[in-house]
Amino acid sequence: MTCAELLIRLLRDTYGVDTVFGIPGVHTIELYRGLKDSGLRHVTPRHEQGAGFMADGYARASGKPGVCFIITGPGMTNIATAMGQALADSVPMLVISSVNRRDTLGRGQGRLHELPSQQQTLAGVARFSHTLLDPAALPEVLARAFALFLGSRPGPVHIEIPIDLFSQSVQPPSHWQAARLYRASPDPEGLAKAAEWLREAKRPLALLGGGCCDALKAARELIERLDAPTVTTINAKGVLGRHHPLDLGANAALPAVRELARNADVILAVGTELGETDYDVVFDDGFALSGRLIRIDLDPEQLVRNQALALGLVGDAGRSLEQLAEHFPESLKRDGHERTARALAALALADDPAFAPFVPLYDTLEQALPEALLVGDSTAPVYAGNHLVSQPAPRRYFNASTGYGTLGYGLPAALGAQLAKPALPVVALVGDGGVMFTLSELATAVEERLPIIIVLWNNSGYEEIRRYMDAHGVERVGVDIQAPDFQALAEGFGCAARRVASPQALAEALASRPAEGPLLLDVDAHDWQASLGIAK
Repeated sequence: MTCAELLIRLLRDTYGVDTVFGIPGVHTIELYRGLKDSGLRHVTPRHEQGAGFMADGYARASGKPGVCFIITGPGMTNIATAMGQALADSVPMLVISSVNRRDTLGRGQGRLHELPSQQQTLAGVARFSHTLLDPAALPEVLARAFALFLGSRPGPVHIEIPIDLFSQSVQPPSHWQAARLYRASPDPEGLAKAAEWLREAKRPLALLGGGCCDALKAARELIERLDAPTVTTINAKGVLGRHHPLDLGANAALPAVRELARNADVILAVGTELGETDYDVVFDDGFALSGRLIRIDLDPEQLVRNQALALGLVGDAGRSLEQLAEHFPESLKRDGHERTARALAALALADDPAFAPFVPLYDTLEQALPEALLVGDSTAPVYAGNHLVSQPAPRRYFNASTGYGTLGYGLPAALGAQLAKPALPVVALVGDGGVMFTLSELATAVEERLPIIIVLWNNSGYEEIRRYMDAHGVERVGVDIQAPDFQALAEGFGCAARRVASPQALAEALASRPAEGPLLLDVDAHDWQASLGIAK
């Protein structure tokens, strides 16, 4: 058995990988020998950045690591942005790449795809980057990667294999199975102290992050027993369920929730970075906590970042929430529902001029596709959706506005999500500026016959940056860009497409969407707002 064949076997049989994203090259050709009959589904993006975003979307929708096969050099630098996005949001991603022959590494001989040190280049966007120098070590290196995914704070991992090792013979291990890993449990004494503070609290507040996506039952039970208003971050939407009476949404940056946070006497934060892109999207450092802060996180370093900590517990979110709930056999009677309702009423999101054009957009989507998984780029509808959308379950709303905040994420990540969840409708929310970064992935969607719906908000430019330039007295430069004819482009790829100018037209388009293959809906922002009686 060759090293490449052992890699495929370990991924498939030991770790349950069913899909890989990659573009073959001369430096990975041996990795593809026998792949067609291996049972692994290989999806070919049109750019390595697309491969990374697809793996990211696959991982967020499924909860399983996304896997990529990438060539050395330009393949790796192309995927670096996607790895940065995954690193920022703790998304498990395994990137397997080639690298030049062992006897040439670091010698600067001008060989094809050569970098001075590929490992160092990727080190800043990976939890770790490893160069395989002995095929016999492959099982151990893969085990290390999956141990990180399963046992600690996830993120991208890079393993590079010199091209002379792919075809080298290796003796497969006689017995090899994935280790059964259990995440750390919080300290019982610390849990008791946290329970004591939460029981004594008069105005508790909970902050649930993406680390809680697999702990919805425990999270709901504890939050309801505490009767605590709860901020669910963008990546935690749906943890409490759609329109739960204690859910404040991802609105930590808005005044009514900030006031509630300032006045909270005890705050419980679980599986959240307390980062800027969730708690301070207006970028004024205005989210402040003055009460006792209790944090639970898998990563001990994260416990002391961003807000002053009173009590920190290292542990798995689900297990921690379950054990903490055991301290509250009966629900506490406080005024959590009333405080939540007052804060939401004060927000008046539907009446906010910044969100008004997008209320009928999300109402129409929810009515037509109530179970849909929404995947977004950094674009105006997504910024509004971060505040407006409520989902029935976790892992059904994510986008690039969190963490790294790259453009071009939405379309390929939606493809990955659709592959992970074929039974759910998937909607990609993109803008005309961002989608041009990865528009070529329309070809992948057509090729794979994926029935994703692409809602393209078309305002012929980088609207968010326009607003920033206007607000800061900077003359507009580089933001009023020429938008192409997206309908013609989509149809050129073999993708169905329609122009949409109103909520009614959107509803009609969704009702008549094709059963197979993607559909692009080009929403003219000016016409849409005019149909609502809103001046541009």
